[in-house]
Amino acid sequence: MQAGGEHRRTVAWGRASPAPVYSTFHLWDRESDAASQKFFHLCSTMQKDITDIRIGVLGGGQLGRMMLQSGINLNLDIAFLDPDPQAPCASLVPEFTCGSLTDFDTVYAFGRDKDVLTIEIENVNTAALRKLQAEGKKVFPQPDIIELIQDKRKQKTFYKANRIPTADFVLTETRDDVRKHLTMLPAVHKLGREGYDGRGVQVLKSEKDLELAFDKPGLLEPLVDFEKEISVIVARNEQGEVRAFPVVEMSYHPEANLVEFLFSPAEISQEAEEKAREQAIDLIQKLDMVGLLAVEMFLTRDGNILINEVAPRTHNSGHHTIEANITSQFEQHLRAILGLPLGSTELLVPAAMINLLGEPGHSGHARYTGMRESMALEGVHIHLYGKKVTKPFRKMGHVTVTDANLEQLKQKAMKIKEQLKIIA
Repeated sequence: MQAGGEHRRTVAWGRASPAPVYSTFHLWDRESDAASQKFFHLCSTMQKDITDIRIGVLGGGQLGRMMLQSGINLNLDIAFLDPDPQAPCASLVPEFTCGSLTDFDTVYAFGRDKDVLTIEIENVNTAALRKLQAEGKKVFPQPDIIELIQDKRKQKTFYKANRIPTADFVLTETRDDVRKHLTMLPAVHKLGREGYDGRGVQVLKSEKDLELAFDKPGLLEPLVDFEKEISVIVARNEQGEVRAFPVVEMSYHPEANLVEFLFSPAEISQEAEEKAREQAIDLIQKLDMVGLLAVEMFLTRDGNILINEVAPRTHNSGHHTIEANITSQFEQHLRAILGLPLGSTELLVPAAMINLLGEPGHSGHARYTGMRESMALEGVHIHLYGKKVTKPFRKMGHVTVTDANLEQLKQKAMKIKEQLKIIA
């Protein structure tokens, strides 16, 4: 039993521990001198081969699973912390720690023997990460940036202060505050914290919907009259190198508020493409962030691009890059946090991504219908996330379809959506 009540399982798998690498400063009294301890750790980390760097990931879900798959190609040493003992990464790595991502002691204990720490979910204890960073661990994205993005209210305030195009908004503390802004309707009310995967967002079309508003701190913004919802994934390493992936367009599930379809490249003008990528690059530079940033945007009917929300990690809008781009978002994330040169983001072939969500009305052991028929289609790549139990709208996997013919691509994507189902 570890601090904070977590359980750690370590499997050696016959691997000898690498010999420690010491700098010429190893004779300093590091226990009594925090500054020299930090400097010692940084010097030691810089001298290590990437295969000897210990990487700790907060979160062991499907994003971690796909990150691990890229990490295996580079023989990286990756450990995971997740509260679910059956998390998708649990059985795949030598070291998996089951424990809370929001408990200070658990996160701190997990990170103490790591060289680099990163995340696959934002809901983590940033105070522990900040302490680890102060002790010389590399933490990417940086704890202050995670903390900023954890709160949509702080996000939007940052955009406004840094002249980053975004929808108008007002901050609200209670449901009664929302009632004071009837002129903004129709609008979207968003929880400040803990909203993700379609949760924490409520559309208020008219005054009769006000009872649906959240009675917690949030923000209210008018519905944007957009032509398309688009996304850009951008990466930045410690050296300041920045690369953005091509723009993708997304279609959302009307009930679950989750991405239902994604198409790459987005069918938008060259001017809009360039503007979207420029805004994503501008944002990651203004944040001074190291890592991968997913930037969700609105392309308005009058040609403007407004930043909606961001995620400081690998993202659902980049899954297609595994097959469709020279470098996947998962490899790019690892390159960025390890200070490696960033890879080419060039699109190799047009792609569509379909999220595989648990069917409404089905909860229990997951069964897949239409699998054989889907795999018979050319250019279909199925990714299942290792989740044994399904429930309505749970993300169970995704499918990427590649095809140089855009019409055939769309037809195949629709066919996959209609025939590949997850039931109990």
